[in-house]
Amino acid sequence: MSDMPAEDDIPARLEAVRHALRRAERTAGRTEGEIALIAVSKTFSGDEIEPALIAGQRLFGENRVQEAKAKWPDLRERYNGVELHLIGPLQSNKAAEAVALFDVIHTVDRPKIAEALAKEMALQNKRPRLFVQVNVGEEPQKAGVAPSEVDAFVATMRDEIGLEIEGLMCIPPADEPPAPYFALLDKLARRNGLKGLSMGMSADFAEAAAFGATHVRVGSAIFGSRPRTA
Repeated sequence: MSDMPAEDDIPARLEAVRHALRRAERTAGRTEGEIALIAVSKTFSGDEIEPALIAGQRLFGENRVQEAKAKWPDLRERYNGVELHLIGPLQSNKAAEAVALFDVIHTVDRPKIAEALAKEMALQNKRPRLFVQVNVGEEPQKAGVAPSEVDAFVATMRDEIGLEIEGLMCIPPADEPPAPYFALLDKLARRNGLKGLSMGMSADFAEAAAFGATHVRVGSAIFGSRPRTA
């Protein structure tokens, strides 16, 4: 992603990312357009997000339920077809708001969260799509299910809690090549009959495409890397 447009030219940056993703799909022998691009809008205001909406982007990722709740209802009233993805950690006491607000939740990582989501989905008669977050690098500071526990956790969600799982999500260690971790996530997903792979960010989404990513989460390459406070 060299020669990116200026940070304040969000439509041009978005188009550059779309072009790079299409190129990565072709290189990987994938069908053009099959990988969903999630624009990670966490910490950015509604005014800063709006140029991407005007440019036609409709999939967005947020880290915090409260932040998303503060800015997205208004934007959704003005722009049809928005699909909102929760890509940050979820606390069980936020399950009701998460189910009400988000279309996809990428960060299910323990039974307590799964049970809270199942309860709220039944109460609200709403079924956000669900991904299990896997701590592929087994890093103590990161959330996620350990790779060795994925099979059992997916089985618990399906058989005991009664939830449908679309796929797996990961964030590889920042200081290591991501390819082995993408390959591991793909292996775990295949073993559990899961088609969704949420992996790849601004620096490595092209590589993620080669390992079967179905969703990539791109923030700084679209919105810039200037400091923001949530």
